[in-house]
Amino acid sequence: MEKKVLILCTGNSCRSIIAEALINAKCDGISADSSGVKASGKVNANAKKILEDKGIWQEKYHSKTIDTVIDNEYDLIVTVCDNANETCPMFPKKTKVIHVGFEDPDGKDFEAFKKTYIEIEEILLPKVKHALL
Repeated sequence: MEKKVLILCTGNSCRSIIAEALINAKCDGISADSSGVKASGKVNANAKKILEDKGIWQEKYHSKTIDTVIDNEYDLIVTVCDNANETCPMFPKKTKVIHVGFEDPDGKDFEAFKKTYIEIEEILLPKVKHALL
């Protein structure tokens, strides 16, 4: 049975979108959604570009607010920024929550997005898999 993960960030424009795409592309048996506690409403152009360059961008990825996913059932919630960790809302059902923070690449050059992509792939994916064991 497929496990469901929610990646939660503040703006849902960079880190959480990259993490959602990486989990969906590289973690068999796990599907991910992402959202923001204060969603920006747009995907950062550099985040989209790195996902396109890696061949894992999907048009379904978009910035969305927590209220659009709050009633979904998740096996794991992952906060990827300190603000989301501190303001993580209570979900209707008891769900395991872990925090794996990453520096926000927003406003930085494309190299920062490459670095974030690699960090999420190398650090977050193994932690997600381990947390779902």
